[in-house]
Amino acid sequence: MIFGKHVNKYYLRYFLFFLFGLIALIAVDWYQLKIPEICRQILDGISSDAQNNPESLINNPDNIRQLMLQLAIIAIIMFCGRFTWRYCIFGVAARVEAGIRDDMFSHSLKLSNAYYKKHKTGALMALFTNDLQVIKVAFGSGTVMTIDALFLGGFALYKMFITNWILTCFSIIPMLLIAIVSVIVGRLIKEKFKARQEAYEALSDFTQENFSGIAVVKAFVKEVHEIRHFDEINEINRQKNIEFVRFSTLLNVLLTAILSSIITLLFGGGAYFVINGFMGQTFTVGQMWEFVGYFDAVVWPFMAVAQLINMRAQAKASLGRIDEFLDTEVEIVDTDVTDVNEIKGKIEFRNLNFTYPDGSNQVLSNISFIIPEGTMVGIIGKTGCGKTTIVDLLLRTYNLKDNQIFIDDKDIMHIPFRKVRDSIGYVPQDNFLFSDTIANNIAFAYESLDEDLIEEAAKLADVHNNIIEFTEKYQTILGERGVTLSGGQKQRVSIARAIIKNPPILIFDDSVSAVDTKTEETILANLRSLRKGKTTIMIAHRISTVETLDMIVVMDEGKIVAVGKHEELLASCKIYQEMVHLQSLEAMVSGGEE
Repeated sequence: MIFGKHVNKYYLRYFLFFLFGLIALIAVDWYQLKIPEICRQILDGISSDAQNNPESLINNPDNIRQLMLQLAIIAIIMFCGRFTWRYCIFGVAARVEAGIRDDMFSHSLKLSNAYYKKHKTGALMALFTNDLQVIKVAFGSGTVMTIDALFLGGFALYKMFITNWILTCFSIIPMLLIAIVSVIVGRLIKEKFKARQEAYEALSDFTQENFSGIAVVKAFVKEVHEIRHFDEINEINRQKNIEFVRFSTLLNVLLTAILSSIITLLFGGGAYFVINGFMGQTFTVGQMWEFVGYFDAVVWPFMAVAQLINMRAQAKASLGRIDEFLDTEVEIVDTDVTDVNEIKGKIEFRNLNFTYPDGSNQVLSNISFIIPEGTMVGIIGKTGCGKTTIVDLLLRTYNLKDNQIFIDDKDIMHIPFRKVRDSIGYVPQDNFLFSDTIANNIAFAYESLDEDLIEEAAKLADVHNNIIEFTEKYQTILGERGVTLSGGQKQRVSIARAIIKNPPILIFDDSVSAVDTKTEETILANLRSLRKGKTTIMIAHRISTVETLDMIVVMDEGKIVAVGKHEELLASCKIYQEMVHLQSLEAMVSGGEE
């Protein structure tokens, strides 16, 4: 068993399951101790001393049948009881694992981008797999071990004591040695287990990263290098596992050696009492066998205590890591919320300054401009000038000071962030697609959607003709992160996914960079027709993407250097002029090469 603020609620939630399981387990513990007692009656009843006793079993076969019937009934009770407690207790353990995993996944969706910049995917996956498995075992096997240690151990010790208190004392003293050894070695095991989990994290993270970047590894012919690096990490993982197993095995070997010594002493002491009597009374072979049977029953609880210490050490380490994850503060929350029925699309940046939580340099400095409702706006500038950061802030993925960004003249920090995000369609730079059908990727914003609407969105994104070339058409399953599609196709499917949402604000973050100029023109023409009266923001590097838009914002080093239309900026903005000139040269060079 294990306790903590994120697991205690499950003991209450599944109290009845636990209760039935515990009752069944205690009943099994009680009835299995009847077996040594019946065995004693049988042995003493058929011994040579019993032949002269007319009441003995050897002279009354009916009594033997009666005892055998009792054993059969006990066997049935133990069978039913063991099925019940396994179903209840281990069933609860599986439910607890699923419940905590749900809590963790739900919490993971609330954490900010800043958290995922600091923590790698492989390390987080280790929490959802290895660590949760340890918690499950602590709930299931840990509960059984705890109850057996308390009840089976207690019942057996009591019966041992009333059978022969001297032999009981001789057996308890070495048992205390077991407890001391278990505590000392258990502490070492906890540290070794923690180191093992950290090594597994590193291995998991490296493997996941290589699977995701397999195309890059192959393109740079770095397979051998990555294999060597993997071998190094895997060797560390192997060493940590061996160290953990070494201490676990040491504990088991020590316990086995001590228990074997105790059994030897018990047989020797029992034989002495059989020959010489005990406290002036006879001590029969049957009684000695009964005592050994009780001791055999008490061995498991004592072994369980040792395993429980080992298991608890592992579970505490895993629970500590899970607690740390679940206790991570959710940064993006609603405060002093303003009632907003509908967002129309006017956006204002007012003296916006921003520094990333884990950074020291200011990324955006004194950003001020207004995007009127229904305007198509282009934001252009060199790589790293802060264009994508503006998008992140509009999506409320980071917190801001008050009165820096306004939507429909309301401070974005006081509009429910779900309302903000629900009112924005977003096409990200990396064009992330899920390993699902093309249709489901396009209709991601909805639980279900008409196929005609999905096709219409694909046509507007100029990707319909590519999709119908697949054998399964819109039901084609994409590989992980959409690897089935080319870069341009992924971009256009991402565009279709945003278009079909039909939000009042639509943001494209450099989302047509992987398509040719003709396809870009088609998409922009479709957008201009589709998005009339709705706000559209196009972040781009290519002049051709923004030159026909209603307004262009030019950025450089986190600042706004100019705002205007294409012709106005050509006449007044030096940076814009240089970008146009350079891209014209690039076009000429490309044309000449062709």
